[in-house]
Amino acid sequence: MKGRSALEVLTGASVLLVAAVFLFYAVAHGGRGAQPDGMTLTAQFDRIDGLVNGADVRIAGVKVGSVTGSSIDPTSFNAVVSMRVDRSLRLPNDSSAEVSSDGLLGGKYLSIVPGGADRALADGGRITETQGSVSLESLLGRFIFSVTQMNQPATPIPTPDTPPAPAR
Repeated sequence: MKGRSALEVLTGASVLLVAAVFLFYAVAHGGRGAQPDGMTLTAQFDRIDGLVNGADVRIAGVKVGSVTGSSIDPTSFNAVVSMRVDRSLRLPNDSSAEVSSDGLLGGKYLSIVPGGADRALADGGRITETQGSVSLESLLGRFIFSVTQMNQPATPIPTPDTPPAPAR
């Protein structure tokens, strides 16, 4: 095989350059960074399966912040999630948070449902009403178990006055 022509090398280099520019733009403007002027809030969940640092925090489907960290509370063994949300939002102190899914194969995000209290959460505040993530594997396992139980032939329950069934 003969050497590559200058045109082929130049075409390959330009494709790599364009790909590098797209990658840089995606990383710089991907919207996964924390809100620099936001306030920090925490919430405690029984489980946060699939919720990662950088995940969206949404109110009514609109991104208002991002998850900044997660840890375990050593006394309750619950997951503690910290997040930064837009400071201009005055979230009532009875707001609730839940781990939601983007879809069957989508990622997880934190959904905040504002409450109706007059007092607002302050920077460093805690959302106390929470609902953890629902395990899809657990739901499917329960469904499959219930379907297999429905397909089993029913066995009569013997009562004290009925004779036992004859052996086969």
